[in-house]
Amino acid sequence: MLSCVAVIAVAAAAALLNQENGTYVKYKEFNKLLSDGKIKSVAIYTDRVEFQKEGDSRKYYTDNPETDGFKERLLLSGIDVKDNTKGEGGFAVVFDIFFDAAFIAIIVTVIYKIFGEYFTSFRVVKHTGVTFDDIAGMDDLKREMMYAVDILKHSDEYRKKGIRPTRGIVLEGPPGNGKTLFAKALAEEAGVNFIATKGADFQSMFMSVGPRKVKQLFRKARRNKPCIVFIDEFDGIGERRNFAGSGVDKENNRIITAMLNEMDGFENEDGVLVIAATNSYASLDPALIRPGRFDLKYTVPNPDQETRIKLIRMYTRKNRLSADIQTEELAKKFNGLSCSAIETVLNEAAVVMMSERKSEIDMNCIIKACRKTGILKNMSAIDLK
Repeated sequence: MLSCVAVIAVAAAAALLNQENGTYVKYKEFNKLLSDGKIKSVAIYTDRVEFQKEGDSRKYYTDNPETDGFKERLLLSGIDVKDNTKGEGGFAVVFDIFFDAAFIAIIVTVIYKIFGEYFTSFRVVKHTGVTFDDIAGMDDLKREMMYAVDILKHSDEYRKKGIRPTRGIVLEGPPGNGKTLFAKALAEEAGVNFIATKGADFQSMFMSVGPRKVKQLFRKARRNKPCIVFIDEFDGIGERRNFAGSGVDKENNRIITAMLNEMDGFENEDGVLVIAATNSYASLDPALIRPGRFDLKYTVPNPDQETRIKLIRMYTRKNRLSADIQTEELAKKFNGLSCSAIETVLNEAAVVMMSERKSEIDMNCIIKACRKTGILKNMSAIDLK
């Protein structure tokens, strides 16, 4: 952005300067006018000669020949001469500095775009600050995932029984149901390090950047084991390979190959568990998600009735529901909604409550929130009774 502004500014300055100088005339024509005595006045600059013709108020300019006798010839011809070559030095220096700075900014921006992507830093989080108490429902999934992490942390004990740690887990299901939140809570509950990234982080306009980032990610995870690596939007890098031959397809294939190599390179003592989240499990490459790489797959569906009740109570802890709303009935009306959709409605209902200076969330708050968010916008007061 800075480089674009600089280029535009330089171009604008140059255009403005040319406009103020007047109409350009070739030096050969200027010399003929001078010989014919048709030049009235001249202003000499380091890069140009501005002049006016006899009987003409318009401005003209030509190139400065920079010859030794040029100024003397003008004076001997009786022309009013103004020498500005000394006075414009300061402006010329400032303009040159500005132009050089703009050029350097362009170069730096290009270099950063080319090489900056090679040094992506994946942040290691010691404590995510999210626990299972922040997640309603999914008790069976919590229990099974904790068991997988326990194998990761105490691999020696399990290895004696011939049990290897789980290498990868895929969480699939509709968006907005807390797959990312669940991975954070799992890392916090298990007391292991956590690295979060997403499929788009591995995409680049330059070839071979994606595979390099994959290697960087797993190298950092191994240095910080035991560690959970969470890859959101996994279909962004794990989509079924296409051998059509385009540059994009080739780069995606390289990324998947790098991921395969890293997953195959896991040893029992690695202490790294990969959790991949996707909304489109069917589009993933079969070689990537086969057993031995991603051993387990869990579906995170939209919340059931019991979970919806827990979500409503969780999201209304600080802003209670009025007596005219039955939590169980509201949960039924939220059937089919994702966790994030339920949170959005209840959050907007709290906003409506505050704007109307009420002390609790009533039916009108819920109805207005549904209409404003476009979620269950046809809900009426009778639906909540």
